[in-house]
Amino acid sequence: MQSVVLLVQFSFSGAKVTSASEIRKGITELGLLNDGTVGIFRGNQMRLKRACIRKAKISAVAFRKAFCHHKLVELDATGVNADITITDIISGLGSNKWIQQNLQCLVLNSLTLSLEDPYERCFSQLSGLRALSITNVLFYNEDLAEVASLPRLESLDISNTSITDITALLACKDRLKSLTMHHLKCLKMTTTQILDVVRELRLLNHLDISDDKQFTSDIALRLLEQKDILPNLVSLDVSGRKHVTDKAVEAFIQQRPSMQFVGLLATDAGYSEFLTGEGYLKVSGEANETQIAEALKRYSERAFFVREALFHLFSLTHVMEKTKPEILKLVVTGMRNHPMNLPVQLAASACVFNLTKQDLAAGMPVRLLADVTHLLLKAMEHFPNHQQLSTEQTAQLGAELFIVRNNIAEVQELHSELMWKDFIDHISSLLHSVEVEVSYFAAGIIAHLISRASRYCSMLIEEGGLQHLYNIKEHEQTDPHVQQIAVAILDSLEKHIVRHGRPPPCKKQPQARLN
Repeated sequence: MQSVVLLVQFSFSGAKVTSASEIRKGITELGLLNDGTVGIFRGNQMRLKRACIRKAKISAVAFRKAFCHHKLVELDATGVNADITITDIISGLGSNKWIQQNLQCLVLNSLTLSLEDPYERCFSQLSGLRALSITNVLFYNEDLAEVASLPRLESLDISNTSITDITALLACKDRLKSLTMHHLKCLKMTTTQILDVVRELRLLNHLDISDDKQFTSDIALRLLEQKDILPNLVSLDVSGRKHVTDKAVEAFIQQRPSMQFVGLLATDAGYSEFLTGEGYLKVSGEANETQIAEALKRYSERAFFVREALFHLFSLTHVMEKTKPEILKLVVTGMRNHPMNLPVQLAASACVFNLTKQDLAAGMPVRLLADVTHLLLKAMEHFPNHQQLSTEQTAQLGAELFIVRNNIAEVQELHSELMWKDFIDHISSLLHSVEVEVSYFAAGIIAHLISRASRYCSMLIEEGGLQHLYNIKEHEQTDPHVQQIAVAILDSLEKHIVRHGRPPPCKKQPQARLN
């Protein structure tokens, strides 16, 4: 019925591109694009120039009949079902001579190159292609060589592919302006060899050599130390790389005054006044809210970076007093893009709690809160409770239960039930967990519980929580972010003691058991 509603909103007689695009977008977002619904694009009543069929469940035959007769200039086929391959898509597009010469942008992320012949070459058919994104694909050196020979190619994203050598990029050094090589895990070149290739790409405006913190390569630092490299660069991303410092980044940027963006998330840089991200130079990082928001915007499809950004957002928002729907929207995008990634869902749910607690929810758009509720329910559905769990899994699930399952109303009802010694002892064990996410969120739980009324500060002190927090604060191996939250909690408790005095020891009351 939803597809019918979409159709009756538009007149197909002489339909414009915008109408066709809106129908296609609506069907795609609703998850309704399949072999049946895609048939509405087969005729000539609508004209498509830009098509997004992300995660569509369509066959190669249906794709060819529905889209390949249109004069497409852009196609995003990210994550379509496994029945259709990159070879199928390019073969279909190549059947239209107009598309061969005029298709400008093609996104083929998270697909299979070919089911029958993984070494089949097909990209040369698209001679007009200017931008290609082919991330998370078994894409090899030979494929790179073919793509690099495309006569108009200006932008290339080969992140998380099987490439071991990027030397083939020299074939397009006189036209390549944007190169993204995030997490090239199979690369076998030395740092010097990589820099020798990059040095030749003098027209580059954008370079991304970020990583998921899995490698110890000094490529980022070595690049930042180069003075005679990339003179036209305006955007550089070294997020997740080792050995990156504020001093090196500042020196690199000052030599290139046209720089507009630098990516520093999950590095040791971004903490100087020069790199706040609040001026003309945009910075994705973790030092402040501006940097974190930039990171969530730019990395919405990279699960590791989304988790990192949310992790740091959590520490900033646990004392938030101002409603910030624009930040909540970014959190929602991260949740929606990574529904099956538990670390992302945990971090996002914790941030949602902070951003909507107490009176903050009242200032949020109703539609946004509805989206949040839907995504939290989805998270509960995707990660139900399991009985047979190891100790560490139990600890992580404990954090998940308090942050994901207990929505705002439920937490308010549970305040008095939670603040007993067994609970404090359990949270203390979570605070000492080797899993940083668990200890981080456990500290946040206590922060939430004392945030509403002085009664709960008293209960926490009475049950011995004060000493636990002092231990966390003073322990040399405490994660800095956990320590930061512990200090904030102690500050609240000490202010409470100054105002109301230290409460007397209380008698043990019956405990409410949490299911």
